Amino acid sequence: QVQLVESGGGLVQAGGSMRLSCVASGRTFSNSAMGWFRQAPGKEREYLATIGWSGGTRYGDSVKGRFTISRDNAKNTVTLQMNSLKPEDTAVYYCAATKPFMGLPTRAYDYAYWGQGTQVTVSS
Repeated sequence: QVQLVESGGGLVQAGGSMRLSCVASGRTFSNSAMGWFRQAPGKEREYLATIGWSGGTRYGDSVKGRFTISRDNAKNTVTLQMNSLKPEDTAVYYCAATKPFMGLPTRAYDYAYWGQGTQVTVSS
């Protein structure tokens, strides 16, 4: 059974930093792209970042320059380092993974596996 489990969410002040982690189990994801999305109340799920199986990265415009995605294939883990956080970054953050060799997709539709989400709240 495939599982993605996020951790590291919580409350942080505006301008601060937070690091989210996602551990995958049930299969190896070394050949899959892994990504992060978020969803705020009343809003659509928003694409944040992707890291490909070969290490290439892509970011959404709203987080480019502030967030960094990385992965450790040996640990089946992907992380999202978030700096210069703003109140508008408040949302539930989701880790996701594709099936093998999917490139760097930005659409939620292209991700086959999802975590349960972790809440990030940025206070002003």
